[in-house]
Amino acid sequence: MLSAVGPRGRKDPAVAATSTRSIVRAMQATGVERLVAVSAAPVGPVPPGESLLTRRVVLPILTTVLRNVYTDLAEMEAELGRSDIARTVVRPPKLTNKPLTESYRTALGGNVPRGSAISRADVAHLMLTALDQSVTVRQAIGIAH
Repeated sequence: MLSAVGPRGRKDPAVAATSTRSIVRAMQATGVERLVAVSAAPVGPVPPGESLLTRRVVLPILTTVLRNVYTDLAEMEAELGRSDIARTVVRPPKLTNKPLTESYRTALGGNVPRGSAISRADVAHLMLTALDQSVTVRQAIGIAH
């Protein structure tokens, strides 16, 4: 199962945590055991090697402006953490509409340092790839160009 549920913008209501609870219940009821879901890089820890500008300026502004979105995604991740399903969370930075490159950096268990953007197509590629990789189960994966 792949999930990319989230608001279209910061003024939309929180949907990720609520939808994920329903998805997890439906998966448990039907015996589906694998889920890869999209979250966001700022929900995870700041990676070692991140620039001072990003740590002290960019991330504080982003987390203030998008507080409701990131709170909802953090609740979604917590909901997944409480479940017994085999889940993976993909944490991209800013999403773009650029084409698939299959050339991106990943960080298992964390975020990609100095990763500022990634195409939706490359996120989808990683999600499909992660479905069959047992090493990604119960892990977060950072992704960026």
